[in-house]
Amino acid sequence: MTEVSFYTGVPDRLAYLCRLLRKAQQSGARMGVLGPLSVLQRLDAALWSFEPAEFVPHLLLTEELVASELVQATPILLVTDSAALPHREVLLNLGGEIPPDYAEFERVLEVVSTEPEQVQAGRRRYKQYEALGHVVKHHKVSP
Repeated sequence: MTEVSFYTGVPDRLAYLCRLLRKAQQSGARMGVLGPLSVLQRLDAALWSFEPAEFVPHLLLTEELVASELVQATPILLVTDSAALPHREVLLNLGGEIPPDYAEFERVLEVVSTEPEQVQAGRRRYKQYEALGHVVKHHKVSP
């Protein structure tokens, strides 16, 4: 069964995501990041600039790149459709809903900021995962 983890109370979601993805990359994990294009574009820009001395290898996956060798070689892929991911290891969901294919992944991560609409949507997803039979791991992030 897919392992589901929530990280809540995140004061600066973009900075936290950059650190989380850096940690995942350093551990050798392959991660798909699912979300709306506008969110992925902000994350893409942040990953290029958040730590000047380090590079977090990532790729904003577009239709033109789906068949590219870069996709297989890049550990972090930013996608608007998780079906486009070539692996089923870790999925970081930045969308407002549970991904329809979430159960195909070994792990699903949810990062919820302190913004009221994020908190409300996060609670709804948390309850949905529980209703689907998952024991959700909850990590409260302190500022």
